Amino acid sequence: MKLTINSLSIFFPCYNDKGTIGKMIAESAKTAEALGIKDYEIIVTDDGSTDGSRELLADLQKSDSRLKVIYHEKNRGYGAALKSGFARAGKEWIFYTDGDAQYDVKELALLVGALEEGVDLVNGYKMKRQDTFDRIIIGKIYQWVMKAVFLLKIRDVDCDYRLFRKAKLDEIILKSNDGSMCVELSRRLQNAGAVARQVPVHHFSRTYGHSQFFTFKRVSRTLLTLAKLWWELVLLGRTK
Repeated sequence: MKLTINSLSIFFPCYNDKGTIGKMIAESAKTAEALGIKDYEIIVTDDGSTDGSRELLADLQKSDSRLKVIYHEKNRGYGAALKSGFARAGKEWIFYTDGDAQYDVKELALLVGALEEGVDLVNGYKMKRQDTFDRIIIGKIYQWVMKAVFLLKIRDVDCDYRLFRKAKLDEIILKSNDGSMCVELSRRLQNAGAVARQVPVHHFSRTYGHSQFFTFKRVSRTLLTLAKLWWELVLLGRTK
């Protein structure tokens, strides 16, 4: 039986995404209305942006009562931005994707269309990754290794395009502050018995800014966190 979403938190983590975040906010509102969802909110966590994103979000917030903005005074990391947004979400369902517009927020309709009775999570997977050749290769290796090492049931843990029940999120405790958050979120939900569906979504090249992840410091810190998470999530099977 198909499910109908009555209330929805739409969430975007944002770090130096001034050139894209405004359009994503506007399109998310139009998408929610087109899906017949009247009870929705839009949440943005600005993770210490320095490109004018904060000022733009402050202006948008003045004219949109549905928009809630969380400001991190300094950059805390991707996982920290997600945790802040999830904690603020107050609706029955949560949808999130990144603020850099590499995914089309209008394809939320595909995730909603895959919902049925008993489903807790709908996860997107990239039909074709639109990145530089080296990032595509690294992404494929990372995706394969994470799926194998963490015994993940979803096919694309690196696809930040997800719709899930807030009640299921409330059953877990997230700890990561860095890029390992996607693996942690996926595996903790899996440990909590979340029933998942998967749908293909488009992935687009960046039109503004650049990735903040591929630095030696960030990658090494993420690998260390992943090692700790493997022990906790796979061997011990924890949700909290």
